[in-house]
Amino acid sequence: MSDMEIRIRPVGVVRSPFRTRSDAPAQGRFSSEESEIHIFPEYLDAVDGLELFSHIFVLYWLHLAERNVLRVVPRGKRKKRGVFSTRAPARPNPVGLCLVELLECGEILRVRGLDALEGSPVIDIKPYYEDIDSPGF
Repeated sequence: MSDMEIRIRPVGVVRSPFRTRSDAPAQGRFSSEESEIHIFPEYLDAVDGLELFSHIFVLYWLHLAERNVLRVVPRGKRKKRGVFSTRAPARPNPVGLCLVELLECGEILRVRGLDALEGSPVIDIKPYYEDIDSPGF
């Protein structure tokens, strides 16, 4: 199964104030910066109804990340751990996940709190539901 090929087509692209990894916050929730997600024309129908939500999850491709790293030293730590136990961008499949505030909805989504870099391909968008996306234990 390890030789299975998966194809992902971007649905849009990020326009961000963050140009390099050092510009970006450690996590999007630590930033009040606004970004735009430009939805590609063939996916505009998929945006219908998104305006009903105050927050959305953005899944994006960390296009500048290394893909051959399996262990990293997390921020503020000293010992290496497997990348699956961290939020490090370097990983076998560099998919970013960020919960953002949706400010404006249309061909361009204006969001607050996105940690993606300029030019990051957006691979999916999902609404945030407090009752199912928060553990509530």
